[in-house]
Amino acid sequence: MLRYLGQRLYTTWAVFWFIVPFVLIYPFQWFFSRRPTGGGVVHALNRFWSTSSIIMWGMPVEVVRESKGPTPQPCVYVANHGSYVDIMMLFKYIPGFLNMMGKVSLARVPVWGPLFGNVYITVDRNSAVSRGRAAVAARRGLAAGKSIAIFAEGRISPTPGKDLLPLLDGAFQLAIEAGVPVVPVGMPLNHMFMPDVEKSLRVRFHRLKIVFHQPIPTTGLTLADVPALKERVAALLAGDFLPEGAIKPGPSTWRAPTAEQEQPQPVNS
Repeated sequence: MLRYLGQRLYTTWAVFWFIVPFVLIYPFQWFFSRRPTGGGVVHALNRFWSTSSIIMWGMPVEVVRESKGPTPQPCVYVANHGSYVDIMMLFKYIPGFLNMMGKVSLARVPVWGPLFGNVYITVDRNSAVSRGRAAVAARRGLAAGKSIAIFAEGRISPTPGKDLLPLLDGAFQLAIEAGVPVVPVGMPLNHMFMPDVEKSLRVRFHRLKIVFHQPIPTTGLTLADVPALKERVAALLAGDFLPEGAIKPGPSTWRAPTAEQEQPQPVNS
């Protein structure tokens, strides 16, 4: 019973500190998202929102940066995708303006969605026209010195922390054509804090980790090198997975857990 109540209270706390910063900055986001040059301000506000929420959630976050020097700019950040909190982690821990490429459904999210669609890049992966427009927008952003973050799996993995979905070609083609480095970003534990559960919201206190790998240069590469580059990045991202992330939390219940419930459950259960 105490564990059940604790989980419910923490979920309420997390939701409260997700909503409050957003409500405070929303009028400014709405105003600047409609200005041709307001994207930088909106992104700064998003970083404030993400930072405030993550701090108030209180869980420890381990940040690993393999490169001792600054990350070359612009670049293409290629991240794994295991939770909706992934975007907030990237907003907080990547400095400067960061272009984002997300699925078109994000722009349909009430209230916040139109802000995302006005400032960042959305793509319908089932539409060749949409993919083409997104690629053009991303190339223009890189040419203007704006780094971009892409979830190369294309969607949240059904077994995050255990299995990496096959990486799509787009991010790597973009980096090679623009001649900018690829920076793999591993987030192996986000799904333990906020799992992607249909028709449900479960937030559990759990430590997080984000790993920024060494930039991988693309100078001299051609599109024929995409498969090898994908394989290299996939190996790095999968290598960030941790044993504790290969399981998912048991169900929330007010009853005393049975012996079966107390056992860790596979992510794909």
